[in-house]
Amino acid sequence: MTEHPKIRVAIVDDHQLFRNGLKFIIGNESDMEVIIEASNGKEFVFFLENMKPDLVLMDINMPEMDGVETTRQALQKYPDLNVLVLSMYGDVEYYNTMIDLGVKGFILKDIDNNELTNAIRKIFGGGNYFSQELLLNLIKHKPEKTGIDLTKREKEVLELICKGHSNQQISEELFISQRTVERHRSSLLNKTDSKNSVSLVVYAIKNHLVKI
Repeated sequence: MTEHPKIRVAIVDDHQLFRNGLKFIIGNESDMEVIIEASNGKEFVFFLENMKPDLVLMDINMPEMDGVETTRQALQKYPDLNVLVLSMYGDVEYYNTMIDLGVKGFILKDIDNNELTNAIRKIFGGGNYFSQELLLNLIKHKPEKTGIDLTKREKEVLELICKGHSNQQISEELFISQRTVERHRSSLLNKTDSKNSVSLVVYAIKNHLVKI
């Protein structure tokens, strides 16, 4: 039986104790491993010269180079890099910037082990992930826009995007091709003036297009 390659994770956070905790949790999972550990953005960008992780757990407030600038530089180098933001409640001013840069999700630093590993797997599989409390916080601070008209199929696709499903999962659930899913996703981004799937989720929930 062929072994699947492990999800290679990078941890970028300035607190050693917190990094140790994340490493311990990830190290206990058979399908993931930590390949980069950095205490600030400059260190992480240096590591990126020689290796590319599958997913980055990114703190926002760090010395030397903060998470916003680090994410900007990392995504310039690797536009398909999966960035999962490690957030505190007070980081709300940075949320929209991080979303516009193209991060794949947000989790609170005090989440439990299962939620952390589920979030990593979901994003690695092509989906998005939000801690529920953070999503509500995001929505509260995001301005509402005018209503839009969606087709029945677009609403179905949107509902599944908001659940963090990947194109493949949506394709299988709705019995349509991945190309068709992508076409609906593009139409949704265009209609809502959203830059990416994460901003689309926030828009959809803020404007009551889906229920959470």
